[in-house]
Order: sequence, then C-alpha cells, then structure tokens
Amino acid sequence: MKFTAQYKPILFPEETDNTVLQHGLQLEKARKYHRCALFIAVLLTLLLCVMVFQLFFFPIFLSTSQTTTEIILGQDVGCDDPCSFVLVESIPEGLVYDANSTINPSIFQSWLNLLTNAKSSVDIASFYWTMTNNDTKTHVSSAGQGELILQELLKLKQRGVSLRVAVNPPNSPQQQSDISALKSSGADVRVVNMPILTGGVLHTKFWVIDDKHFYIGSANMDWRSLTQVKELGATIYNCSCLAQDLDKIFESYWTVGLPNATIPSPWPVNFSTPYNKDTPMQIKLNGTESQVYLSSSPPPLSGEGRTDDLQSIVSIIDTAKKFVYISVMDYSPTEEFSHPRRYWPDIDNHLRKAVFERHVNVRLLISCWKNSRPSMFTFLRSLAALYNNKSHYDIEVKIFVVPASAEQKKIPYARVNHNKYMVTEAVAYIGTSNWSGDYFLNTAGTALVVNQTKSAGTSETIQMKLQAVFERDWYSNYSRTISTLSSWTETCTF
Repeated sequence: MKFTAQYKPILFPEETDNTVLQHGLQLEKARKYHRCALFIAVLLTLLLCVMVFQLFFFPIFLSTSQTTTEIILGQDVGCDDPCSFVLVESIPEGLVYDANSTINPSIFQSWLNLLTNAKSSVDIASFYWTMTNNDTKTHVSSAGQGELILQELLKLKQRGVSLRVAVNPPNSPQQQSDISALKSSGADVRVVNMPILTGGVLHTKFWVIDDKHFYIGSANMDWRSLTQVKELGATIYNCSCLAQDLDKIFESYWTVGLPNATIPSPWPVNFSTPYNKDTPMQIKLNGTESQVYLSSSPPPLSGEGRTDDLQSIVSIIDTAKKFVYISVMDYSPTEEFSHPRRYWPDIDNHLRKAVFERHVNVRLLISCWKNSRPSMFTFLRSLAALYNNKSHYDIEVKIFVVPASAEQKKIPYARVNHNKYMVTEAVAYIGTSNWSGDYFLNTAGTALVVNQTKSAGTSETIQMKLQAVFERDWYSNYSRTISTLSSWTETCTF
C-alpha cells in the first residue's frame, strides 16, 4: 500500500501558537499511550515466559524422582561378585543325631568369623539382646559363646569399625543391659518403635558387614540361640551387590528409628530395588548360577520394587511342582496377637490348593514346647486330615521337640526348634518370621530366596543342602506324626 504525503497549510502567528499547544498535548497523550502499551507488552512477555518454563522445564523437575526410580528399577540385575554361601545352624546341647547325618557349620563360628574380619562397618537388625548369663538370670557355662560374641562387638570401636544396631523397644530391664553396654562402647543404637509405627515388632535378624558380607536367619541376639535353641541361617561372603541390597532394608529401620519418626510414603528412591521375585539378581553362589532376591515385611517398610514377604512365600508354594517342605516354630492361619483374634488363611489356602489341584507333596515340621499355643495344633490336625492316599492328597504334619534335661528345663525360653525356612524342588527360602498373619501384616521380617534350577547337573545346590537338613529332622527321633498324638500335652512332652 502506498501512502500520500500530506502537508499542513501555512498559518498566521496566532494560529501557530494554538496549533503548537494542541500538538504538545497530543504528543503528551501519545507518550502515555506508548508507556501503557510498553508496560502491557512487557507483562505479556513475562507471562509467556512463565508459561513456556512450566510447559517445557517444570515437568522435567517434577519427573526427576520418578525417572531416578525407573533407572534404579531398570538397572542390570546381574552381579559379578564371587559370592560364597554357607548354610549355618545352631544345634542345642544334648540334641544328638545319628551317625552320618547332615552337619553344617555353627552360627556361633559364623558370627565370630564375620566380626573378626570386619574392616569398616557392622550393621545389626535385631529383635532383642540377651547375650549373657546376667541377662537371663542363669549360671550356665553354655552362655559363654554369647558372652564372647558380645565382647567382640564391644571391641569394634577400638578397631576403627563402626557398629550400628537397630532394635525393637526392650520389654524388660534384662534386655536393657546389653544395649547400654553397646552404647557405652561407642555403638550407635536406634530403638525402632514398631508398636507405634505399625502395631507389630522388629522381629528381623540379620547382620551386614562392610557392605560385603552378611548373615540372615532365625537366631536372635541371645546366647541361647547359640547353644540352647535350634536355629538355621545363611552366611554370605564377598557378595557386595546382595549385601548392599540387604543394607537398604537396614536403612529403612534406621530411618524410622529416629525420635518421633513416621513411615515415609512413598519411600525415597535410594530405598528402591530392582531385585524381586519377578527380576531376581543373577549371581553365582559357590560358583553356581543363581537367581536371588530379598523379601521384606510389612509392606509399609519396603521401598519400591521390593517383594513383600508374604508374596514371596505364596509364589514359591504356587510354583512348586513336586514338593513343599516347611520348618517353622509357629504355624497358624490366624492373627495371633490381634484383638479380637482374626482368621487369616492366606498361606493355608495356598498349601491346600497345592495339595488338591497339583498333587504336590506338602510336609510341615512344626515346633512344640511349653510356650506353644494349643489352638495351633487344631489347625495342624485339620491340614493333616487332608491326607488321602487314593486321591493323592499328599500332606503330612509332624511336630519337633528338642529334648531337655532337668537342668536345661530351668533355662527360660529355651529348648525349641526355632527354624523359619521352606524348601521346594526348585527354591530355598530362609526367613526370620513365624508363620501367622501378624508377622506379615505389621511385624518387620526379612527373607533370602535362592533358585539354582538353571544350573542343571550341579552336584549340590543350596536347595539340596536345605532339603537335606529338613529330611534329617523329619526322619529323626525328635519328630513325631501329629495324628499319632492324643493330646497337646503329650505332643510337647515326649
């Protein structure tokens, strides 16, 4: 478009003054409009910049946590560490097996080796501490092993080794003594108030040494767990990838062990794990290709990716094709400590289903002692009643009693089979929980799950070792079929 130039006419002086005045007013008004337009333009530009920032950059910041979690969960599940697995036991004094029976290294020697070789750190998750005669008001020589372990723990600070202990709130003055000694020696101790946090207890039992070695199993920090109670666990050496994953569980206890702590929801990404029942860690244990993961309970204490302990147990039962052998101190399809008590058939239903639908051979070896609940045997008899040779319903229940002399009977809370494991033709499961609802719903526990079936032809797998322990106990003189016993009193006194 072309513009035509326009000229103002020549005016007389009077007209010129008025015109200049009017022109000045018009210029001032134009300047105001210009400033207003400029302000609006700047404001619109700023708003546009904010919108662009939100559109392109804010989602990146918002998704950082999620992205980090996805990276952790999606990382390679392989491990090149030369991991060594040792099955360990405590066999109570006076419990003697037949010649040529399966024998494993002792938990006492395992703990002593771990402490002797500790270089930088020891983390212990524990239910309670009674490592000396004074703690149990006894005067027996068999407490010596526990007292020696306690002394080695008290020396760690002097060696430049840090000691952290996560423990359930002590419920008696006797359980305070060892904790006080540990604090005085320089150990960091946090009391995890599980009764307040979840309504349960910290029932787990494991050690992590130098983020490289660890122990997990049924033994408490109790001298009786070394010489007067039958225990089973596993010690893993030179396996930093698995030890560090277990230490994530310890760190969750450590976090909620702070004063007035609450359980994070969700847990920060550094508590997440890529290792679970669907994507187990691929490692070599004793030179054998293995699939391994750690499960945990209760669910609120687990970071993203961690398999819940109950899910682990159920999945192992559901995938068994030939047999499921279980050895635990207590078994009950109830919530034993709830008020009122509630029926809880989660595990029980899966065992019955395995027997009925897939004809899996199920054997339960359950402990019996003076603290056993009578109601437990009613449920066990119900399971045993399923046995039917014609229908191929192959399920058996035996109870195991640790013998006790007159002097041994004076030791409180001793002389019991405290094992907590399961073995199938494919999987070895070593846990820290009794099998009733409370232990999986609100009580802290941990388990190690190992599958070595991909290594066909291996001379002796971990599963085979655990099966040998079960069969040794099943056929021993200390077990008896529950159907042959007439009463609960008879059950626990033979």
